[in-house]
Amino acid sequence: MSEEILEINSTENELIPVENPKAVVEAVLFAMGNSVELKKLASVLNMSDTETKALIGSMQEEYNSDVNRGITIVELEGSIQMCSKTEMYEHLMKIATVPKHYSLTDTVLETLSIVAYKQPVTRIEIEKIRGVNCDHAVNKLLEYGLITELGRLDAPGRPLLFGTTEEFLRCFGVKSLDELPTVSAERLEEFKKEAAEEIQLSLPI
Repeated sequence: MSEEILEINSTENELIPVENPKAVVEAVLFAMGNSVELKKLASVLNMSDTETKALIGSMQEEYNSDVNRGITIVELEGSIQMCSKTEMYEHLMKIATVPKHYSLTDTVLETLSIVAYKQPVTRIEIEKIRGVNCDHAVNKLLEYGLITELGRLDAPGRPLLFGTTEEFLRCFGVKSLDELPTVSAERLEEFKKEAAEEIQLSLPI
């Protein structure tokens, strides 16, 4: 008797996937517009995270291999988003609003690199690495949506903590921060050297 009850309970706890899961994924991603967490998609589909990830991978292959489709699915730090293929850009430009154009100077790009590799990081920590004031660079990155405020450090003054955004991942074509190339100690020293040169250039003669 107990074995029968156990078998019934086990059956009840099994996830029964929805019908046409790929269609459901398309509908959800299209309706939401922005990225959707993999766990939330799994919940909608009544599937495990692993099964959902495999399904997304299968859909990505289908989209990318079909030249007659102008959309694809991308993964961004555990979230999924539907977007147009890069080769459709010139056609979208004929009707869509001009997309954001980021003017990333060396100073802004170096600051972004520090945030990407050291996040969560404060302004003071960034300035310690670069050796110069970083207010302008941080403000520009916030304006471009490439970094965001993650909260405040539990320390005197409670300084703001900064980290990268999904927009950063999209712009640099990576799924997660784990895919970023490693930065050597030598490169960090180059940052400091370049910052020192900036100071010299800004000093009055």
